[in-house]
Formats: sequence, structure tokens, C-alpha cells
Amino acid sequence: MAAQRLPIGIQTFREIREEGYYYVDKTPHIHKLIEGAKHYFLSRPRRFGKSLLLDTIKELFEGNERLFQGLVIHEHWDWSVRHPTLRLSFAVGDFKEPGGLAGHISDQLMTLETAAGITARRSTLGGRLLHLISELHRETGQPVALLVDEYDKPILDALDAPEVARRNRDMLRGIYSVIKDADEHLRFSFLTGVSKFSKVSLFSGVNNLLDITLDPENATICGYTEEDLEQVFGRELEGLDKARVRDWYNGYCWRGDKRVYNPFDILLLFKRREFSPWWFETGTPTFLVDLLTSRRVPSLALDSLIAGDSLLSKFDVDDIATEALLFQTGYLTITGEVDQPGKRFYRLGFPNLEVRQGLNDHLLAWMVRNHSHREANSAKLIPLLIAEDFQGLETLVSAFYASIPSEWLSNNTIANYEGCYASIFYSYFAAAGLDITIEDSSIKGRADMCVHVGGNVLLFEFKVVEQAGIGSAMAQLREKGYADKYASADGKVYLVGVEFSSEARSVVGFEVESVGQ
Repeated sequence: MAAQRLPIGIQTFREIREEGYYYVDKTPHIHKLIEGAKHYFLSRPRRFGKSLLLDTIKELFEGNERLFQGLVIHEHWDWSVRHPTLRLSFAVGDFKEPGGLAGHISDQLMTLETAAGITARRSTLGGRLLHLISELHRETGQPVALLVDEYDKPILDALDAPEVARRNRDMLRGIYSVIKDADEHLRFSFLTGVSKFSKVSLFSGVNNLLDITLDPENATICGYTEEDLEQVFGRELEGLDKARVRDWYNGYCWRGDKRVYNPFDILLLFKRREFSPWWFETGTPTFLVDLLTSRRVPSLALDSLIAGDSLLSKFDVDDIATEALLFQTGYLTITGEVDQPGKRFYRLGFPNLEVRQGLNDHLLAWMVRNHSHREANSAKLIPLLIAEDFQGLETLVSAFYASIPSEWLSNNTIANYEGCYASIFYSYFAAAGLDITIEDSSIKGRADMCVHVGGNVLLFEFKVVEQAGIGSAMAQLREKGYADKYASADGKVYLVGVEFSSEARSVVGFEVESVGQ
């Protein structure tokens, strides 16, 4: 049997099926969607397989039976019926220039009109789309399937130019309102994108879209599960450390007990046989880093945020919730749920090592502008920890903070210093790829940070002396008994108290104590 090919960057279902590429069967999800409702919306981060999903649906409605031989849906679909299908995509295009979006939509409509042999009879873009849908229904006798890929990209691309973003949003509202106006002519509609803009801002009047973003039954509609890797890519997994594969790339969750891998990461891992931030490097989170730093969100807090249902879906040009942006763009994922009467809350955290390391590396680059100093400090960290050289670690930690530009702290109150200093500390550790737990929980309380390295456990507590006094960090570590849960650990357990001064703007206390040795 010939080896199958890795579908890296391929978003065309026909090419995958005809050219012998690996394919993870998503048709059970598609069949349930089509049987369950009529109009859908799905949000997933970039490079998660949304485009391939829509292309698969397109081939299904067009009745291309040969492509579905051997897939679950083949025996459950009426291949004698073919529906006209329209697909709009905003995956590429220059949406920051005046007229860029209008021209992009007009070009796509012209292509679709020409292919269908239908002459445009309306002057507005929304009117042309409505006319095209109704005419296709009339001419074929079958209602239309409407698919929209990356529906929000014209807005997201222009977020750093709010006026352009608002103009694009308003233009798209006129296009998406067609979904409701053309309901009698539609068999199915599906919009996908990265973010979930509020109905008021983008879908005003369109109240018939079923949002399946956080539907547990569709949590794995995009991405690869652990079972997919074992059953479909078993040959490619040979020779790779499976635990390391999970740590690096697994962990994305949209509710339920299933977690998934980003397909782009896994396919490049199989191709290159190297652990690297493949997905993270395809996008530069400049806007995100600017937003986090301007809002003074400590990096230490990113792995333990709490958000409600409404907050995760609160996204608009003029009102971007930090939690919503991080979650919807894939930098944070759901790590747990807390149900309260009438309301559900989600715990958010980094999905895996790739994202934790990559985002903290970018944040660290913003906080520590001297690239040479930053790289030199980072290179020393892990060797010092493995050697248990805490005197050297104290010197290195002092160097961490000596490299912070004074203006970065100039607008902070004393209350914010602990978060700012701890963020530098945490980002250095996270960017180095260390195994970190934030606010490691025990029955007696929580340590600020727990690090597993070289078989040992290090529990850190951070304090600002102007608030808590000298010696308070180590005192809390001792008094609260944070180390008790590690009493049976094979390696050593260390308590590390780190104290900062808002006046001196430096580390003024660094204590290390071995527990139970």
C-alpha cells in the first residue's frame, strides 16, 4: 500500500480525496448539522480546518458522490438530489484600503453570476446576492446552500484602523442580512470565522443563526483528536515521543471532555520531525501584545482567567474584551467550567506548550527591549535550575529586572507592581518552555507559581515589600504549607520567595529553602 500524503496547507476536499492525502472524516458532524437545523455559525482560530470543512460541505450539496466513498455520510445521503451552492470567502484580500472590501465582494459575485449564467439585476451588493440566490432556486428547483468562509477577516484585518473596521463591518452587515431575507430560497447556510461579533453590531436582524462554537457535540468538528492521531496518522507517529506531542500541541477545548490538536501543527510535525511553534509562527500577534500591554494585563494572569458566556462572545470594533480576544484567536482555551445558578463561567488557560512559550516570548520582547540581554538571560535560566544553583539564579533574576525600561513601570501604582514584576519573572520561565503551573492549588491555599524542572519542584511566591514587608514571601510559603502536596515527590521541593521594591524598582529579597530534605 502506497504511503499517504500529508495535506499541509490543502483546503480543497476534492484534491485530498483524489490525490491520496490523509483525511480525518468530519462527515458525521456535517450530517448531524444538516439534519439538525438550517443556519449555522462557527468560530475557530486560524488554520484549524474551517475552509476544508466548508469545501467538504460544498462538494456534498453538489452531489459529488465519488469523493465520499468510504466516509460515514456516504450511506446516509440522497445522492439523487443536487443543490446549487454559493461560497463566499474573505480569506485573502486587502481590506484596509478604501473600496477594497466592496471590490472583493463584487468580484466574487461576478464570478458566481457568470458561472450560473445569471445577469445582475440589483445595484447593491446585498441585492445582487439575494437576486443570485433566488434565481438559482427558481432555475434549478432546489434551494441553495450558502457558505461564507472567514466572514470576519475584513474587520479583524483593520482593527488597528477603527474607522476602516467600522466601515467594513457595516458593509458586511448588508451582505449577511441576506441570510434572513433569502430564507425561503436557502436549504442551508454556514458562516465560519475566528471571532464572534455581537448580533447587534454585525447580525442586526439576523436572528436565525445557530451558534455551535461552544456546543459540546461539535467540539471536535475542526482539529484532530487523540484518537484521530492514533487511527489515521499511526504511521506518522512512529518514532515520536507521544507525551511530548501532547504537551506541545494538544489541549484546545470548546467544552466537553474532548481536546484537539491544531491540524497545521501536527502535519508540520510529521513532515519536519521537529518540535517547533509551527502554528504560532504563522501569525504575528502584534495587535494582541499591544492590547495586553496597554491594558496592563499581567502575563502571570493569562493562565488563570475567568470568563462567562456573554463575555466570551462580546467582541466588536469598539469593545473588545481581553478574554474574548485571547479565546477566540486561540491563545487561550477552556480548561474548566464553573456552573452557578443561571450562569456558567469558564476557566481559561494556555492550550499547550507551543502557545504558552510563543506568546510569552512576544510579551517578553515587548517588556525587555534589549534583545541581546534578553537572549543571554534566557539561555542561562534552565542550566541554573537543573544545577540547583540558586545563588546564580538570584543574580540572574536581578538581571531580569535590571533590563526593564523605567518607563514601563512609570504609570503603575504600588498595587500593580507585584503583577508587573511577576510578569517579567513568569514570562522568562514560560518563554524558556518550562513546565509551569500558575497558582498551584493545595488545600491550604495557592502558591503563585510552581515549576517542575530536572525532577525537582520549585514553589514561588512574589511580594512587593512596600505592601507586605521584607520576608513576607517566604513566611507565606512556610505558614501556608504549600509544599505539603509534594511530600511524596521523588525529587527535591524548594520554596522560593521573591520580593520586589516599587521604590528601588528591583529585587530586594530572594530566599530559597529546601523542604523535607
